[in-house]
Amino acid sequence: MTRQFQHLATMEALPIVQLVSTGGTIAMKRDPASGAPIPTIDGYDLLRSVPEIINFANVEVLNHSNMASAYLGPPEWIKLTRQIESTLKRSEVSGVVISHGTDSLEEAAYWLDLTVNADKPVVLIGAQRHASESDSDGPRNLLSAVRVAVDSESCGKGILVAMNNQIGAARDIVKTHTMNVESFKCGDFGFLGSIDPDRVVYSRCPQRRQHIPILAEDMPLVEIVSMYGGCDGAAMQDAVRRGARGVVVQALGLGNVNKPLFEAIKSAIASGVVVVISSKVPNGRVLPSYGFEGGGKTLQDVGAIFADDLGPAKARILLMLLLQSIEATPSELQAAFSR
Repeated sequence: MTRQFQHLATMEALPIVQLVSTGGTIAMKRDPASGAPIPTIDGYDLLRSVPEIINFANVEVLNHSNMASAYLGPPEWIKLTRQIESTLKRSEVSGVVISHGTDSLEEAAYWLDLTVNADKPVVLIGAQRHASESDSDGPRNLLSAVRVAVDSESCGKGILVAMNNQIGAARDIVKTHTMNVESFKCGDFGFLGSIDPDRVVYSRCPQRRQHIPILAEDMPLVEIVSMYGGCDGAAMQDAVRRGARGVVVQALGLGNVNKPLFEAIKSAIASGVVVVISSKVPNGRVLPSYGFEGGGKTLQDVGAIFADDLGPAKARILLMLLLQSIEATPSELQAAFSR
């Protein structure tokens, strides 16, 4: 059920923003029995914690779900995409704010950036400190997100993340610290802008965006396999045995693996599995540079795709969506990752 919080004197003048609550730390309070935070509050509770929000928008609340974001994946993301697209088709809605757990916020943001086809602002928020803590960052992030969602400069920038007074692009944003409120960063290229006390300020626009429609209820199986010292390639072999259509390799450096994993990758590609090379290094692109067995050049030579600067989790999301079409060629797949 959707309800609207509004002040009658300003109802006609203020834009409408829908708050979609999905759970996460921002929706958690300490359980008296266990002493640990659990999902407890909903979108209405969160909205009541920010009374000044009525100065910026009339906010509708949709309690989509209430769970830890570690539980979320493609089935839930598909539902969220459809909910957001349905909401944004309403002419009176200016934008959408999604409250979400920070554990998988960057994955959800990138999924939505690829699948939601709309120019109106969609802004994700979360919290590093749950609602029982006196300095919880949830209310501030909600106010910031609503301000971003009603700002005309936010249109056409894709899915945005508003945390700690900073605005990040979905493709770039990454959680970098387990606890600090200054956790979400945007790699080499930095934030898009900031939410200052007087106004929202943008310094750049995201350029590397693409739209991929959802074609199936069930996404193809894509696994992530990590390269590490002494890796024997067994995880890659297991992924192939379990029917993976694609595997993302969290490689080393510019995109390098050892001989056992290289042999497993060759075998996987020969059997029709798409292998995408990413890196465990947080910044920079992977490139087919090195010529030793298992080096990037040899991986390219056997048909591996390179993920550019996407980390393994986001590379997996892009590959899942691309593999909905069985007609995608290696060159088309590489072009999508390089876009």
